[in-house]
Amino acid sequence: MDQKILFLDLDGTLLNDQKEITPGNRRAIGEALERGHRVVVTSGRPLKSSLAQARRLGLAGEGCFVIAYNGAVIYDCSAGTEILRRALERDVLYEVFDEARRRGVYVQTYDREDVVTEPWAAVDNAKRYCAVIGLEHRVIQDVRRDLEGQPVKALLIDYQRREPLEDMERWVSTALAGRADCFSSSPYFLEIVAPGMNKGAAVGALCAHLGVDLKNSVSAGDEGNDISMIRAAGVGVAMANAIPAVKDAADYITQRDNNHDGIEEVIRKFLL
Repeated sequence: MDQKILFLDLDGTLLNDQKEITPGNRRAIGEALERGHRVVVTSGRPLKSSLAQARRLGLAGEGCFVIAYNGAVIYDCSAGTEILRRALERDVLYEVFDEARRRGVYVQTYDREDVVTEPWAAVDNAKRYCAVIGLEHRVIQDVRRDLEGQPVKALLIDYQRREPLEDMERWVSTALAGRADCFSSSPYFLEIVAPGMNKGAAVGALCAHLGVDLKNSVSAGDEGNDISMIRAAGVGVAMANAIPAVKDAADYITQRDNNHDGIEEVIRKFLL
């Protein structure tokens, strides 16, 4: 069998609802790596958090890669280097923060290490988000003046209502048309990234970098931000627990969900 490359979303896909990898998934991934297949942790999380997860799961050695920030960064784990980093224009980020503040919607961005937000935003949202991904948050007075480095995305969060995020999504599609893209990565999150930057674009970029034919790529996911990579890969897989739009985009829907070794099913069907 040809060597394959497997792109795996984390939350709701590779990880169960307790944010752990199931024994069957872990065993199947080990067998895939032993046979020379590549495995890519593909997440909306920041690079630091995605790498920490990859190392915890034993997916940071030879043949392992990380796609973070929903495709804005691609990292070679064995080489310890970034292959790609695509930034969001600072002027776009400033407009997003201004509009979110006007509407009272929580928004954050990232520097090289931490989650970054401004003092007017609901810090409880930052604490809740960071508790899940294992990062710290910092409050800076003004993103225009105090943000270090070039941001790769903005994230808007509302844990109570979906409507404010939907309103912001409509605003982005008109006010920032051609300058930013946005999509949901969970019912609580709206991601804003550079145009054309998504998990699907990262799948294509990494396959091209490695000289892997897209027909030999397999991707698996469960949320809206996974649709682009499911469509981009040679085989796109929706988890049994995926939202309907992901299932509609997929070539295959697993019988098992993320709590019951769903990725083992994918690996044994398409890689081993």
